[in-house]
Amino acid sequence: MIPFNKPHMTGRELWYIAQAHANGHLSGDGAFTKRCSTWLEQRTGAARALLTHSCTAALEMAALLLDLQPGDEVIMPSFTFVSTANAFVLRGAVPVFVDIRADTLNLDENLVEAAITPRTRAICVVHYAGVACEMDAIMAIAGRHGLQVVEDAAQAIMSSYRGRPLGTIGQYGALSFHETKNIVCGEGGALLCRDAESADRAEIIREKGTNRSRFFRGQVDKYTWVDVGSSFLPGEISAAFLCAQMEAAEEITAGRLALWDRYHAWAAPHEAAGRVRRPIVPAHCVHNAHMYYLLMPDLAARQRFIATLREHGVGAVFHYVPLHSSPAGQRFGRSHGALDVTDATGDRLVRLPLWLGLEPQLDAVLAACDAALA
Repeated sequence: MIPFNKPHMTGRELWYIAQAHANGHLSGDGAFTKRCSTWLEQRTGAARALLTHSCTAALEMAALLLDLQPGDEVIMPSFTFVSTANAFVLRGAVPVFVDIRADTLNLDENLVEAAITPRTRAICVVHYAGVACEMDAIMAIAGRHGLQVVEDAAQAIMSSYRGRPLGTIGQYGALSFHETKNIVCGEGGALLCRDAESADRAEIIREKGTNRSRFFRGQVDKYTWVDVGSSFLPGEISAAFLCAQMEAAEEITAGRLALWDRYHAWAAPHEAAGRVRRPIVPAHCVHNAHMYYLLMPDLAARQRFIATLREHGVGAVFHYVPLHSSPAGQRFGRSHGALDVTDATGDRLVRLPLWLGLEPQLDAVLAACDAALA
């Protein structure tokens, strides 16, 4: 079976883990954690990058930093992973689901302003497949209404919008290093803070609400509980693994883009024949080849396609069940207007295998896809 995903190893992960063990520091904020944070700050230009144990944790930190109160509203897409909504629901806020664009499958910026109410406090965008939302328009809307913007950039490391790295345009950005992402450490994430003032509080929230980090830097003579928070730090073993991945980020991205380009060229005649629709990447967006997806004509066609691939030994998956149609989404959130594109995308989208090392098997994958579309 050709799997849908297979985590890539650069060759230096175990060596760095051994170094972390030799250093005698396996808890959070060791030498490798600092190396990863520095890499992110230099790569993105964020005022501060704080490594977390997951992207979910980074989103929850962002929700705490927003000081949300029960009944406050956060506008977001429904076509996303549950963590996008859960982070705000845990603070008592109400997710307000808005439809997505038919081209990029990102939050439709033209529908956002009409969804704003006196209770709206923030907009949470999701850069689907590593392709940027229309951030200029969204930031302009947020500015007019005094709202903050959180970027769920879980899929978007190494992606940019008009030259700006994703995760650094809004007030906060959340990255993922889960094993299904481009750069991995099994489970991991990071919070990017656009300005230093919010980063100081984020550091406290990340350290269980204490000023422990300032104590270890010698800025205070003892540390104590000063704010709300939780334990959001990853262990040093995860950071050591991640450090090896970050050092190879350019090569990893280039390899994934080469696979993406082969898929895109293969799918062109099928799109011309009306069998599928390919991903759309606007010219002002640089993507990272996080995934290659196809939009099938309908749900039945997608089911047949996935089943035929499985018969040929190829793993493929569909993506999100839209949150607004889920039991928890209906309980904790509400929809603004019809979500027709979201519903159709939830029925039609299929993701193809994309991982470094797939190259020798890619012809077999494409042959299986041809058979499934015949």
